[in-house]
Amino acid sequence: MKIYHNPRCRKSRETLAIINEKGVPVEVIEYLKEVPTANDLNDILNKLGIPADQLLRKGEKVYKENFQGKNMSNDQWVKTMLDNPVLIERPIVVTEEKAILGRPPENVLELL
Repeated sequence: MKIYHNPRCRKSRETLAIINEKGVPVEVIEYLKEVPTANDLNDILNKLGIPADQLLRKGEKVYKENFQGKNMSNDQWVKTMLDNPVLIERPIVVTEEKAILGRPPENVLELL
């Protein structure tokens, strides 16, 4: 199990705490420091079953100033998130078979 984590985010910390409370081994990836690859992000999107634009944090300043209202392909949105990882919604918990967004944090219970 992996969690794409931002330690400054309350929802991300709460999701990680649930995983730790259950005693499940987890690899913590601070995605702002260790940006996922395009393959990683596409794999996450496939496991979530959503298009790339639904994984965007649309409230972020960089989104509002540079990308709001733009109609881009999945590949273009993936590249945008890789270039601006702050735009990747968090936290994301991934297993071999599935991924979930920890919003709300209790969503992680589906994977445990």
